[in-house]
Amino acid sequence: MTDTVLDRFLRYVVIDTQSDAASSTQPSTEKQKNLGRLLVDELLAMGLTDAHLDEHGYVYATLASNVDKQVPVICFCSHMDTAPDFTGKNVKPQVVRGYPGGDITLPGDPLQVIRVAENPALRDQIGNDIVTTDGTTLLGADDKAGIAEIMTAAQFLIDNPDIRHGTIKILFTPDEEIGRGVDKVDLDKLGAQFAYTLDGETAGHIEDETFSADGVEVTIQGVAIHPGFAKGRMENAIKIAGAIVDRLPREIAPETTSDREGFIHPIAISGAMEKATLGFIVRDFREEGLKVKEVLLEELIKDVMKAYPGSSYSFEVKEQYRNMKVVLDRHPEIVENAIEAIRRAGMTPVRGSIRGGTDGSRLSFMGLPCPNLFAGGHAFHSPLEWVSRQDMEKAVATIVELAKVWEERI
Repeated sequence: MTDTVLDRFLRYVVIDTQSDAASSTQPSTEKQKNLGRLLVDELLAMGLTDAHLDEHGYVYATLASNVDKQVPVICFCSHMDTAPDFTGKNVKPQVVRGYPGGDITLPGDPLQVIRVAENPALRDQIGNDIVTTDGTTLLGADDKAGIAEIMTAAQFLIDNPDIRHGTIKILFTPDEEIGRGVDKVDLDKLGAQFAYTLDGETAGHIEDETFSADGVEVTIQGVAIHPGFAKGRMENAIKIAGAIVDRLPREIAPETTSDREGFIHPIAISGAMEKATLGFIVRDFREEGLKVKEVLLEELIKDVMKAYPGSSYSFEVKEQYRNMKVVLDRHPEIVENAIEAIRRAGMTPVRGSIRGGTDGSRLSFMGLPCPNLFAGGHAFHSPLEWVSRQDMEKAVATIVELAKVWEERI
């Protein structure tokens, strides 16, 4: 009997694949390969004979074309890792069958409640089967829902050879959650012309625009001296760092912005009296907006430093990813075909933007244009994460219809 998308999802989420930003290896955690090996075994069992896991933790596979004409090679991509924000070890998935409505109290920690007021999408799920955790871990729907959907769609296409499609490539990546998801991907080996990540949220949504993103690292060099002799001489780097954080404009923070508004966000602070380091992420949909915010941040730091004449700072900006819309607008058929597939799968397509980024952001600028399709998960990176079986099935149907649309429109 062929596994359902729910069968696959429940099998994948119990494998701990949390990535680690502090690690310098690729993948950042070896345990991500545990899921990779399982996926390769399942792909080989389907008959995809080239399926393999490489040394960097990427899974590659090919579903061969079953038509004579030349159809663009498309790729479906999802990431195997889960976020470092909350533990993904010992995941105990729960299935609320025939969801009756109302808040969902999680059995492993009754203080963890998925509230309808905070998850309005639940109102569209009455009667559906909702998967949650027990409240002590995250679920991993981001992005094991996407993986389960791609795997299930591949099996469906194999089992139904009358469905005409071109060559389809499958790519599962490590370390997306820490910004390294495509660092070592081999696009020549992949051999695709266009791609779709399944890493989005609400059913029916396609996203062809992301934030542009930079990281900023600020290092403060203070003046250290014995506290007993410090008057008029000590300049404590910890206090300088604290003053900088305190001066950050509250109106351009993640917690006070929405829609197309960008932000400056402190994500790390460490150090001692002599030296301290601050990490920031800067986000905006326009590159010009990034530059404005980075100038603002450095001017703020300079102003704080005036009170500490013996101290100094460094300010390093690192590009992270750019708004994929710049690339996707050159290939309108990619999004148009996805919109048609979503419609054929029985949904009203919703085209939008992501207040974040995906592997698709970087893939697009690496030469593989790649918008983001819904995977159905909600409340990512938290113990309140959830996904419905029916929305995962809609994603499977969308993948199948998308394969058909590409073949038909050539």
